Amino acid sequence: MNGLENKAALVTSATKGIGLACALKLAENGADVYLGVRRMEAAQEICDRYRKEGFRMTPVYFDATKRDSYSSMVEDTVLKAGRLDILVNNFGMGKPAEDLDLVRGKEEAFFEILEMNLGSVYRISKLAVPHMIRQGGGSIVNISSIGGAIPDVTRIGYGVSKAAVNNITKQIALQYAQSNVRCNAVLPGLTATDAALKNMPESFIRSFLSHVPLKRMATPEDIAGAVAYLASDEASYVTGNILYLAGGYGLGTPQYAEMAGRAAQSEAAE
Repeated sequence: MNGLENKAALVTSATKGIGLACALKLAENGADVYLGVRRMEAAQEICDRYRKEGFRMTPVYFDATKRDSYSSMVEDTVLKAGRLDILVNNFGMGKPAEDLDLVRGKEEAFFEILEMNLGSVYRISKLAVPHMIRQGGGSIVNISSIGGAIPDVTRIGYGVSKAAVNNITKQIALQYAQSNVRCNAVLPGLTATDAALKNMPESFIRSFLSHVPLKRMATPEDIAGAVAYLASDEASYVTGNILYLAGGYGLGTPQYAEMAGRAAQSEAAE
């Protein structure tokens, strides 16, 4: 992919899942990638492993629960790289056991999720944008969720936090476009990360996929490919976009899943 060579990229929470896939994709295409992580030893092992393939990756300390690490992460990256061209705000958290609907969900969980998911994007972007302005531009890609665009019967805090991420993405894009700082968000649907596969019952996955026209879960690499494009110079005229990466989830009428389910049962019976 053109337009990533020798760019300095910072990816938060990048030791596994979507974050790691994004870091690897950027490094594969020539970027110098800094992994904002809490588990420094694990991240160093990843960096050492892929260095043999020519990937340039370096861990920098970041713990989303420790406010001081936000600024130290950005400053360490700029100190080591000399610049900051790309920021991928991948960190996010949820509390599905406590984050239910409006009445049954715990208020503390709602506001903690909002603080962490929106607060991390706000704070890290606020630190990164001045560096991007001084060097003549940069690209921010926020990892949101399809849950931020389509309401659910549960996880109200998570959905609201990701909807807020979608809005701040547009705010940043508009406010800093004249400084050539672009900001976009990707909205993954159900993604086959280790955490999702271990924690979601097969019955839930089947039910969810009955609403997905492409009939499969996303892979972390699916998400990483879109992130790399938005981060690159190939997307130099793309800003303020909220990109759905959900296999068509949400496109159909309320009857879609029922009809698709019947068709799948018919195919299985033949």
